[in-house]
Amino acid sequence: MTSRKKAGFIAGAGIGAAAAVALRRRWSGSDEDVSVSTTPPPMASPTALGQAFLTHLAEAVQIPTVSYEDTNRVDFDRFAEFRDFLVHTYPLTHERLDRELVADHSLLYTWTGTDESVKPIVLMAHQDVVPVEPGTEGGWEEPPFSGGQTEHYLYGRGALDDKGSLIGIFEAVESLLDDGFEPRPTVFIVCGHDEEVGGTGAAATAALLQERDIHCSFVLDEGGAVAVDFLPGVDVPVALVGIGEKGYVNIELTARGHGGHSSAPPPSTAIGMVAAAVKAVEDHPMSARLEAQRGFFGALADLMPGPKAMPMKRPDLFGAVIDRRMSAQPTTNALIRTTGAATMMSGGVKPNVLPQEAMALVNFRVMPGDTVEDVVDHVRSVVGPDVEVAVSQSSFAADPPPLSDPDSPEFNLVAEVVREHFDVGAVAPWILTGATDSRHFVPVADQVLRFVPLVATADDFKRFHGTGERIRRADADAAVGFYRSLLERAGGRS
Repeated sequence: MTSRKKAGFIAGAGIGAAAAVALRRRWSGSDEDVSVSTTPPPMASPTALGQAFLTHLAEAVQIPTVSYEDTNRVDFDRFAEFRDFLVHTYPLTHERLDRELVADHSLLYTWTGTDESVKPIVLMAHQDVVPVEPGTEGGWEEPPFSGGQTEHYLYGRGALDDKGSLIGIFEAVESLLDDGFEPRPTVFIVCGHDEEVGGTGAAATAALLQERDIHCSFVLDEGGAVAVDFLPGVDVPVALVGIGEKGYVNIELTARGHGGHSSAPPPSTAIGMVAAAVKAVEDHPMSARLEAQRGFFGALADLMPGPKAMPMKRPDLFGAVIDRRMSAQPTTNALIRTTGAATMMSGGVKPNVLPQEAMALVNFRVMPGDTVEDVVDHVRSVVGPDVEVAVSQSSFAADPPPLSDPDSPEFNLVAEVVREHFDVGAVAPWILTGATDSRHFVPVADQVLRFVPLVATADDFKRFHGTGERIRRADADAAVGFYRSLLERAGGRS
C-alpha cells in the first residue's frame, strides 16, 4: 500500500465567512461586532495522503499561472510548465486517462467508465490565478508564489482559488487508480486556463462535449464550502452547496455636452450628469429576490431556535424583515438581490474645458429571477432620458444560469459525501454571488453544483484574491477524501 492509499480523512469548516459575520450581526439585532473565532479548532496532523496533497499544492502554487484580460500580458509558458508538473506528479492519471488540450491551454481528461448506460460526471477546477497587486508582497506571511508553510497554514496565490481543488481532484484520482478502482460512469476532469477573466477555455470545453452529444449527470465546480458561526443560535457548521450563481454585465452610462470654456458652465456638465446617474443607480437598488434563496433560508431555519427561525421559514410572510436585515450589510445584501457598483469613470481633457462626453461603468451581478435586460431597463428608468445606457461591449455579459434542483439525486449524493467528511448540522443550497466556469456546462448536465472541501475563517476570506491567501494544513485529508468518496459513490463503490 502506497502513501496515496486511503487513510482516515479529517473534516473541517469552511468558506463564506465574510457573509457569515454580517449575517450574525444582522440577526442579532445589533450593529455591534459579533465575535467569530478565527482560531481553527484542534485537528490531527495530515496523513501520508494529506501530506502528499500539501507537498504538491505547494509546488503547484510556485508556478504563477496568472491570467489577465489582456492576453498579451499572459505568460503561457507558465501554463505549459504547469501541465508538465501535472504529468510528472500524477503518472498513473496520465497513463490511464485520455488528455486533450482545448483552446490551446485548457485541459480535458477522460476517465472512461465501465458502464456506458450510466451518465458521465464532470469535476472542475481552474489552473489560473489572479495577479498579486504590486506593492502588497510585503504583507504576505510567506511570499505569494512560494507555497510556504507554517505550523498551521500553506500560503500562496491560488491555494484557495482554485489550485487546492485541482490538486485535491488529482490526488484522489491518482490514489484511486493505485487502488485499482474503475468507475462505472465516465469521468471528465476539466481544468480551464482563464476562469478569472471570463472562462473561454471552459466554454470551449463545454461546447466540445456538446458537439460530441455527451450529456452528464452532474458537474461539480468551485463555490461554497462549510461555514461555522453562521447565525446566532446556529452552533453547528453548515455546508453551503451552490445550486446557482449570479449573472454578470457591465453597464456604461454616457452623457454628452456642448463643450466650451469652463468660465461659463451649464447647470450640469456631462460629468455632473453622469455623477447624478450613478447616484440614482445607487439610491434605487433592484428588488430583493428571496424566492431564489428559499432553500438556503429553510436549511438555516431548521437549526435556529423558536422565534428567530420564523422569518427564515416564511420568507413569503416576513420578506420585509429579511430584506431589511440582510440589505444592511453589503455581503448579505448581495445574497438576495442584483447589485451594481460603479467601478470606473472617465471624462474631460483639461481643467478649464467643459467635457463633451463623460462615461461611468457600473458592474452588475445579476440575481436569478432577473436578467441582463431587466438590469438595462431598471437603469434606464432611474437615470432618466439625458443619459445613454448601454451594455459594455468590452467584456462578457451573461444572464444567471438556471438553478439546479436541491432535491435531485445528484445534490443528495454530494450532500451525503459532505456529511461523510464534515460534521455539519445541515447542507444548505445557496447561490454564489460571483461567477464560475461551471455556468458554461448547463447545456450538458442535469445538475450543476458548486462546492469546495477547503476551510476558511472570516480572516481567511478577506485574503481571497487579496494578501495572504492560504489554506489550513490540517484540512488536507478532507480536501482529498471528499473527492475520493464522491468518485467512489458516483462510480458505484461505497
